[in-house]
Amino acid sequence: MTHIVGIGGTTRAGSSSENAMRFTLAHAESLGASTVIFAADKLIALPHYAPEDPARVPEATELVEQLRKANGVIVASPGYHGSVSGLVKNALDYTEDMRDDDPRPYFSGRAVGLIVTAYGWQATVTTLQSLRSIVHALRGWPTPLGAAINSTAKVFNDEGDVVDERARFQLETVAAETVAGARALSA
Repeated sequence: MTHIVGIGGTTRAGSSSENAMRFTLAHAESLGASTVIFAADKLIALPHYAPEDPARVPEATELVEQLRKANGVIVASPGYHGSVSGLVKNALDYTEDMRDDDPRPYFSGRAVGLIVTAYGWQATVTTLQSLRSIVHALRGWPTPLGAAINSTAKVFNDEGDVVDERARFQLETVAAETVAGARALSA
């Protein structure tokens, strides 16, 4: 079965980036993938990544174990001052524990869908480019479409459902491309 790991959100539960990721993972499940999410509640428990210290909290161990099992990954970050949030970047830094994995170090052989939400277009676009660069550095395969969600528009209702059709299209496409890419790379 295709297994997708979602990483992202902010320290605020129910943020637009977390809502976008949850929606995208739900769509991936509707396409037959299994999913697991690492959102605010788990990400804030991760200490700053320290490569010289091999001790890991349970949340870090679980993150790396799930990433090792994953065929695909979806990363959702807010655009903070034109780049990836520290919370998301710290979680991605834990992939360094996968550097010696053979035959799939880091994100090698994994499709990676990207989602950015920000209060304005400039931060969404620059953050999306930053995430693409990070994924390339981690040897992952970014999906052709990355979702850039401008949160100045009403994208989600109070229950976290997507109400903007352009955002819905982007998030569903990221899910579909991540699942399809994961299956192709696993074949």
